[in-house]
Amino acid sequence: MDSRNKPVSKNWKPDQSWLNFILFTVLILWVSHALAFFPHEYAHAFSAWLLGWKTNPFALNYGHITTGNVLAQFGIDENVNYAPIFVSRHGHQAGFIALAGLFIGNFLITYPLSRLGYNKAKQRGSRMAGLFFYWLCVASVGNLIDYVPVRTFAIDGDMHTLAMGFNCSPWLIILFLGIPFAIVVAHFFFLFAPRALHWLFPLSAGKRTTMIVLTAFAVFGFYGAAGWSEPDSVSHTISLVSVFALIPIMVILGFWLTERWWLNN
Repeated sequence: MDSRNKPVSKNWKPDQSWLNFILFTVLILWVSHALAFFPHEYAHAFSAWLLGWKTNPFALNYGHITTGNVLAQFGIDENVNYAPIFVSRHGHQAGFIALAGLFIGNFLITYPLSRLGYNKAKQRGSRMAGLFFYWLCVASVGNLIDYVPVRTFAIDGDMHTLAMGFNCSPWLIILFLGIPFAIVVAHFFFLFAPRALHWLFPLSAGKRTTMIVLTAFAVFGFYGAAGWSEPDSVSHTISLVSVFALIPIMVILGFWLTERWWLNN
């Protein structure tokens, strides 16, 4: 039997109870964010280690036990000292290390794994696993826009190091990374998410609508707001647009795609 036509199991609690839906969603959001975050940071660290600029690839800067650090890993970074890399005139290596987190950690690892995991879960009819991989996909997509375009023009951080390392304009980063990332984001919102939400919550339009809102807030509110606190005006402006324009647009578009277009196709 095709997985789309399999009856919903009575064990699939989030589709039957709002309390279970909320509890499962909060837990999976937290776990999926962490599982997208750590491959990003370890991609930095392992790249630095392979290039000889770090002795222990597992030695991240783990920060302190604070609410922000536990919930969203705000105090954790790759613990790579880029200064001696630039001083030794190996700027291209610094640029590669800076790029590795986003490109290897998220674009090449967590995003494809989230899609593969979701497809396998759907084949098995496991909506719980499917929900987890859906949110891992959201976190992976969010990490992409977090850096390109939101913080591409920042005066510090990964994209600034990338631009300095390869002696290139941020506009070149927008061109070479922004286009494939835009394709991924568009595919997620226009094709993947509407189908996924109908399969995950076939019995509840209310939960599908809630998922649409949460997804838009996660991608364009949480990750898209990364430039809000940046000192440069470009990053700040992009985050303002992300939060105040793209969230409502994507909520409306997401509802239409999920509840109107999908049902008619």
